[in-house]
Amino acid sequence: MPKREVITPAVVAEQLRELPMLLTESQLSELRKRYTLLRLPKKATVYREGDRPEFLYCVLRGKVKIAKVGNSERTQTLRVIGAGEYFGYRAHFAGERYVAGASTYEPTVLCAVPLALLDCWMSENVSLCRFFVRHLARDLGVADHRTVSLTQKHIRGRLAEALLFLKQNYGLEADGATLSIFLSREDLANLSNMTTSNAIRTLSAFCAEKLVAVDGRKITLLDEPALTRLAKHG
Repeated sequence: MPKREVITPAVVAEQLRELPMLLTESQLSELRKRYTLLRLPKKATVYREGDRPEFLYCVLRGKVKIAKVGNSERTQTLRVIGAGEYFGYRAHFAGERYVAGASTYEPTVLCAVPLALLDCWMSENVSLCRFFVRHLARDLGVADHRTVSLTQKHIRGRLAEALLFLKQNYGLEADGATLSIFLSREDLANLSNMTTSNAIRTLSAFCAEKLVAVDGRKITLLDEPALTRLAKHG
């Protein structure tokens, strides 16, 4: 059995990144007392669509998938959250229940901070307010771009964009070409707004054209400039 990694306060502070630096000493002390570590297996539910938001989450290790089930009962992957990223707070700020669900894509460690505590901090900390406004604005820009891409681009352009999106957000393995996130064909299809069969055929075409190489769930980008052209022109 592999040895379980110890998540120390120093590791938590490192992954929370900018947030601790924005807190006052008293707020930082309160954070150390009130955060909770959640160790979740693959495919575990973090929250469901319709749940009331209770926590601000930060991914310390692993990845979380944000997805919504549409009218046709087909699941649409909205985004994948990686280490050091925050999620779960938008609905709270909007006074809503969650409009999408969150589940772990792989074994994951989360840091959960009560949103009621965050409210108290933000009422007296302008820098913290600006931090979340900036993150929400960035996420809105990404969502706007993806909405246009997923509804107007050809499936080849959508798949190419999805592969480049995964590279930009989750990086590459030591070989400098293999995506460091290993998606199932179904997950890749959901991220690209296409059926699984279309994703499989398009990925096979990319392999035949030597744009990518596939080994199980591992995808290696062989011709990134060509993928970029496909993503841009759709």
